[in-house]
Amino acid sequence: MSKGKVLMAMSGGLDSSVAAMMLHEEGYELVGFTLKTWEYPHEDMHTKETGCCSLDAINDAHHLAVSMGFPHYVLDIREEFNRHIVSNFIDQYLKGRTPNPCVLCNVHIKWAALLKRAEQLNCSYIATGHYARTREEDRRVVLYKGRDENKNQSYVLWGLSQDFLKRTIFPLGGFTKPEIREMAEDAGFREIAEKRESYEICFIPDDDYRGFLNRKVPGLKEKVEGGDFVDTSGKVMGKHKGYPFYTIGQRKGLNVAVGEPLYVKEIKADSNTIVLAKSNELFKDEFFISSFNPIKYPSVKDGMEVSVKIRYKDKGHPARVYNQKNLVRVELQNKVPAITPGQSAVLYEGKDVVGGGFIETSI
Repeated sequence: MSKGKVLMAMSGGLDSSVAAMMLHEEGYELVGFTLKTWEYPHEDMHTKETGCCSLDAINDAHHLAVSMGFPHYVLDIREEFNRHIVSNFIDQYLKGRTPNPCVLCNVHIKWAALLKRAEQLNCSYIATGHYARTREEDRRVVLYKGRDENKNQSYVLWGLSQDFLKRTIFPLGGFTKPEIREMAEDAGFREIAEKRESYEICFIPDDDYRGFLNRKVPGLKEKVEGGDFVDTSGKVMGKHKGYPFYTIGQRKGLNVAVGEPLYVKEIKADSNTIVLAKSNELFKDEFFISSFNPIKYPSVKDGMEVSVKIRYKDKGHPARVYNQKNLVRVELQNKVPAITPGQSAVLYEGKDVVGGGFIETSI
């Protein structure tokens, strides 16, 4: 007897494949879906097509589903993906910010698209291969870290609403990556087990976002190159290649020699100016979070103690948080370098995700 009908998001990679195997063995009725979010035009392809949108990945997902006896479909959402994710990516860089496309994609594209199809197919749940866990507590669904600290993906899921979390299963949350790889090998899927992980943005397979921006924004290089590098006092120190091509904390590629290392401290898009500073001048003890999505509690309490992660591989920093108008103000216990506008800040209480949003360094 089926334990329920689940719409299984399948990228063709190791994690979602093993997640599908696990749910299938547990007795769930699966319907496999692979999202086609991007197709690389020839001018954007400097390497072999890879990632979750490639023909090979789609075929691998389909083969796995067929071998286990459940249907598999490809859902073409390239138009929505380009409109919401790629356009936002470009827009954020043109504003002097550093975007976080995977977070936006999870909330506005993947989960929304999958749940819409789940409703149409009478699926009670959707499932993904993310390393994260959920539990119910005080009538809320709490998102918390996966068991594998090296692979924990709760950071990129902060934008999921309670409605999304209530309908989501994360089969891999209680396992480590080596255990998942071993499961694939034991099941006879050696090719899947040996797949390498991709850390690039899916629509930039060559990992060259600067080249991508130049191809997507005609005349960008000519418009922005030749702006000023300045120090914190405003003194001109040299010329740069264009403000969208730099990120906060960047050291390499500045070509400014002053006898000691300099880093990008601030990007001023309006004046095409980049502020450089010494390493000790990059540290801040306060920032703000916009578009905050509360998860563990309906809202944050003023003075609440949390650990805040400001990037995916960050270990977290002790802080207190306060409500300030429509933002969350974060007061760090210790100063932290290279806090980057546009990136995600996620608040944790132990392993639990309190909530998250986008970093703002000023209001």
